[in-house]
Amino acid sequence: MSLIGCDPGSNEVKYPDTKQEELLETTFGKEINDPYRWLEDFTSSEVKAWVEEQNEIADKFLNNPTQRKIKEDLEDIWETSDISIPFKREDKTFYFYDDGKKQQSVFMMQDCDSCEARILLDPNNFSEDGTISLGGVSVSPNGKYLAFSISDGGSDWRTWKVLDIDHNQILEDLIEWSKFSYAVWEQDSSGFYYQKYNQTTVALSDLNKSPKLYFHKLGTKQNQDKLVYEDTTNPDLSWSINVPEEGSYRFLSIGEGTDERNFLSISFDDSLNFVPLINEFVATYNFLGGTKDKAWFFSNLDAPNGRIFLLDLSSDKPIWRDLIPESKFPISSASVVGDKLILNYLVDTLSEVKIFDLEGNFIADLPFEGKGTLSGFGGSLDNKISYFEFSNFISPQTIYELNLETLSFETYWKTEIKGLEVGEYRTSLDFYNSKDGTQIPIHLSYSAETKLTKNTPILLYGYGGFNISILPYFSKTFYMWIKSGGVLAVANLRGGSEYGDRWHKEGMLLNKQNVFDDFAYAAKYLHSKEIGSPDTTTSLGRSNGGLLVAATMLQYPDLFRVAIPQVGVLDMLRFHKFTIGWAWESDYGEPDNEQDFLNLLSYSPYHNISSSICYPTTLITTSSRDDRVVPAHSYKFAARLQEAQQCSNPILLRVESRAGHGAGTSKEKQIDEIADIFGYALNIIRGN
Repeated sequence: MSLIGCDPGSNEVKYPDTKQEELLETTFGKEINDPYRWLEDFTSSEVKAWVEEQNEIADKFLNNPTQRKIKEDLEDIWETSDISIPFKREDKTFYFYDDGKKQQSVFMMQDCDSCEARILLDPNNFSEDGTISLGGVSVSPNGKYLAFSISDGGSDWRTWKVLDIDHNQILEDLIEWSKFSYAVWEQDSSGFYYQKYNQTTVALSDLNKSPKLYFHKLGTKQNQDKLVYEDTTNPDLSWSINVPEEGSYRFLSIGEGTDERNFLSISFDDSLNFVPLINEFVATYNFLGGTKDKAWFFSNLDAPNGRIFLLDLSSDKPIWRDLIPESKFPISSASVVGDKLILNYLVDTLSEVKIFDLEGNFIADLPFEGKGTLSGFGGSLDNKISYFEFSNFISPQTIYELNLETLSFETYWKTEIKGLEVGEYRTSLDFYNSKDGTQIPIHLSYSAETKLTKNTPILLYGYGGFNISILPYFSKTFYMWIKSGGVLAVANLRGGSEYGDRWHKEGMLLNKQNVFDDFAYAAKYLHSKEIGSPDTTTSLGRSNGGLLVAATMLQYPDLFRVAIPQVGVLDMLRFHKFTIGWAWESDYGEPDNEQDFLNLLSYSPYHNISSSICYPTTLITTSSRDDRVVPAHSYKFAARLQEAQQCSNPILLRVESRAGHGAGTSKEKQIDEIADIFGYALNIIRGN
């Protein structure tokens, strides 16, 4: 029996008596034992009672002096005024504002540049506890209407309503059963397009397939909405529509799951009769903006780092023109604003912005000296200004107003965190070799007063999937760890887009093991430099990052003292059977395909727990209303890990109520969660 990483001095835990059911299935010649499948019925009274017992046990460990001190600090830190990147409609300016005192940010508007800002919509009035949140906003082109969606208790389901801005009145328009959808306004502001799924009686777990694209005309009932597009033969497809600022054409983008490749169709007039432009899944085509006879697209066709196309619509037959070719560095984002194309490139995870004219001619580099992440640069073709934001792991957000004619910029907003002096903190970028020799970027951030020794608490964070880059950005969560005397280590694992499509492909499907090795070798690298040790390292990740943490702690249990998989995808053989899980097959593979099944089985956390290993102290977190990665993943993993654990290192399950996958979580619940996980981890590491 291996007792790797065992902590015999920690408190013994008496776990709930979790029943096991005899359930054996043979798939592709492999016998699969699933004794805790009954926990998949996560809304049943039996499972709810089991969750209550788990929370009671977790509370005994999480409630400690370190947790209480962190909570006090967080409440202090949170009382910070902050805004989102502004955007304009006509003469009006819109943004979210958070004064740090309310549960949710409020949506603000200025009627003119010199006008005083006022609250347009306050989601804190939606519920007393702040758990009904604002899901999304979309302002009409004429600036007179606001379509906004509401999320109840963190669910991905959205209910859309409409506010008459000038009269500050919510209209009778009501859209229900919308999910993973924007409200895309027509040019004349007469209504908007949205995606809708069929109504279900089991909203938190039923599969989400066969969406329909509708147009809602203001002042009408939802049952009168015009069906724009559906495909009854392909339930896995989903839709989005692009409306240019000028011109009678419309683009329909057709996607499958989380695969970023898409079909592209065009309707040349308001009939919305779409004809194919791109009719195979070979590349990504993202609409950036359009005039009466021109449209600009980002694409990765034959260009893993991305390129810009112009679609010429001036003749009877659309003509594609290669406008800005692929560069040495990947394009992180692209926008058409004013008379400019603004491309944000990633150079070893750091932003460098280049500005072009609409014919693709290079104008200038944005003369910005800070090292970190630049974002924003949105707007309309007629805008004279745009806004962008800068931050990194130790520098809070600063928003700048960019003059599109002179390319000069000035500070519009600077976030001030109480007690934070940026000069008192350090952040650096380094590289390490993964198991196969691939160089992986890693960012280290800490207080200048923190001594980097093998006793220093380390928080190792990663994601590694779905073409998502984890770039330097300021987070109150991360700052709390740094402020508490720890080192934040963020590894830019394969599976993301830090180095374009190549980086993504090297960490997806049959290459997924690379991601876990990258994460483990980040810990090895730090320990080899005597920056922390296996006794002081905590691993943290959410969603796909929760899978990362769980798989890595099982494969490399001797590298971590504490593991915190949050809202993780943990049963890789059944993830496709709930809500939108099937859509992740583009990154994970298809469990019904033998080759993919065997690969998934090789690392699926739920199926790779050994009864002869002492695993790190583990805090598994989820939410009872998470209808994206359903909580059954965490429930089953916790039950099996508790049953198998071969030492006294606790395996705890923390389940939040009235919260979902993360978006829209109230201030109070965010603070409670951060205090619990960091307080517990630091308490374990420091032996308190």
